[in-house]
Formats: sequence, structure tokens, C-alpha cells
Amino acid sequence: MTTLADLPARTAAADPARPLLTFYDDGTGEWVELSGNTFANWVSKTANLLVDGCGLGPGDTALVAVTPHWQTAAILVGCWAAGVAVETDPDAGADVAFASSAVDTSAGDRFFLGLAAMGMPYRGDLPTGWVDYIAEVRPHGDHFRPVTPVRPDDLALGGETHAAVLARATARAGELGIPANGRVLVDVSRYPDPVDHLLAPWASAASIVLCKDVDATTLQRRAETERAGLTLS
Repeated sequence: MTTLADLPARTAAADPARPLLTFYDDGTGEWVELSGNTFANWVSKTANLLVDGCGLGPGDTALVAVTPHWQTAAILVGCWAAGVAVETDPDAGADVAFASSAVDTSAGDRFFLGLAAMGMPYRGDLPTGWVDYIAEVRPHGDHFRPVTPVRPDDLALGGETHAAVLARATARAGELGIPANGRVLVDVSRYPDPVDHLLAPWASAASIVLCKDVDATTLQRRAETERAGLTLS
């Protein structure tokens, strides 16, 4: 049975010629297009950071307190590939934290995301006790093989198992009208939940165009340019 970490590869395999994930930030002008292979490399680097760098694996928990972004997507899937459950509430206990602000956490390892364009390192002053995610993740390997296989009944997100979240994402895809093997443009300010903007499309093997700080006047033209058959805004 599929786990959440399997969804991007399954989606990429459905149509290797199309991008897996395209990201626009109209506030900063950032545009990134990720193939299945490129996204898989970021996922593997993150999983290797967790396992080899932090000594984590199944039974451990990561706090992911980061705005929707292509790097956030890679972190989420990297956690699931490593068998690390994800929490989004800073008050929940966590062994490692990923955040785009200095949240209050007792996590032993803390990775700060500046979300600079093109995956560049953060240029500002890091909060005390935090290290730069990009600088730390880049040296890790582009391929990952878990020592302990992740199971569908392992915890994945907010106390739910992989199987439960996948079932919820599949149902949500139907509710949102996401077409199988299609391409979906999503305004993440309207759909900030990763079940909506990542997992529901991937449950339908649909590629995704994520849009942040959307300029509404360009949305229809962007959907046409990106050949998105569905716009969620």
C-alpha cells in the first residue's frame, strides 16, 4: 500500500514530460519549476539530513512551521520518506523543527528557512539556536533508502497515519474536482492545508502549480500558460 512519500514519484511517473511542481511567488517574483527527479533529490537530501544528520527515523516527530512553498513541500515529503511524523502546531512535542520564524520549540535540531529564491542560503542573521536549512541540507546525498521501511500505519501528519491521510486526500480530491493525471493551479492563501494543495492533487496523479501572494489579475493568464485544467482560488 502507498505511503505519502510515494505520491510525488507516482505522479511524476504518470507523465515524465511535465513538471511535477511549479511555484510562483508574486510578492517576490520567484518562479521555480521542479521535475520529478529534481524534487526527488530535495526530498532525499532532507531525508538524509534527518536520518544521518539528526539520527531520526520512525517514531520521531518533526515540527514543520513554514509557509506553503516548494521547499516546504520537499521537507514534508522528506520527513515522510524518513518515517518521521509531521506536526504543524509549535506546542506539539518535536525532535526536530523546520520554521521560517523563530518559533518556541524544545526540538534539539532547529532548521531555519529563509525561503530565498532558487534555493539560495539565507543571508540574514539566524535566530539563536537555529541553523540554515539550505546550507545544512545541500551536502547530503541525492538518493535515500530507508533503513526501516515506512508502513501505511505509521504516523504521518497531525497524529494521523499515512493510510488515514491518504484516504482523506483522496476524498478531498473528489470534493475539489481534481482530474486524474491533470494539472492544477492552487492559490495557497485560499488552500494553505498541504492536504489540499499537495496531497489531494498527487493522490489524483495531478501536477501542481502553487501560487503564493497571488496577483489576481494574472491568474487566468497563468492558468492558460501553465495548461492548468483546474484553478483553485
